[in-house]
Amino acid sequence: MSDKPTIVLVHGFWGGAAHWTKVIVELLSKGYTNIRAVEMPLTSLADDAERTRKMVAQVSGPVLLVGHSYGGAVITEAGDQPNVVGLVYIAAFAPDAGESPGGITQRHPPVAAANLVPDSDGYLWVKPALYHQSFCQDLPATEGLVMGIIQKAPLASTFGDTLNTVAWKKKPSWYQVSTDDRMIAPQNQQWMAGRLNAREILTLHANHASLASMPVEVAAFIDKAATALATA
Repeated sequence: MSDKPTIVLVHGFWGGAAHWTKVIVELLSKGYTNIRAVEMPLTSLADDAERTRKMVAQVSGPVLLVGHSYGGAVITEAGDQPNVVGLVYIAAFAPDAGESPGGITQRHPPVAAANLVPDSDGYLWVKPALYHQSFCQDLPATEGLVMGIIQKAPLASTFGDTLNTVAWKKKPSWYQVSTDDRMIAPQNQQWMAGRLNAREILTLHANHASLASMPVEVAAFIDKAATALATA
């Protein structure tokens, strides 16, 4: 796998780097050893992009950035690094310059929007009792309950942070659409996938957490992008 890029995985809202666990297991089984997973503070797009850039800077060779959910906005902003050779969006935001995840969300509000609640410190949570039905309804209920308890909430203000850099205008991109997504409306995903002129669009009948419910398919999609970049 030395000819393939290092895969750097970027999580989204309401979950940390561990959300990629099942995908990492699948990638390891395919022979990938150069895998990184960023743990972001979820305090602002600028903070999260900077943390991702620092991770990318630790890699001496080419990097394939993979973003889930809000992580798509992060890889769009941070993907301008010279050693980033491609971007993979997993049910993710892919904003243009001046756009924010919150602004895109308003195009078609998601089914579970009413299940979000802010706390007194400004962090935005998925109501834990409703996390399973909102975020990962095709996972076992117990797994969804655990994910709801350990969720990593963002500062609500991060939703409104706008992008300055748009890496998908310069880097080859791939997009996975989740048709049963209750956190990012499928219509918004399809619109973003078409706009970024993705090399390939993979449509899965999955929830927002496709990386957890369909890790075999998601890992295969990442592998396809990495292979294409290695042979380009």
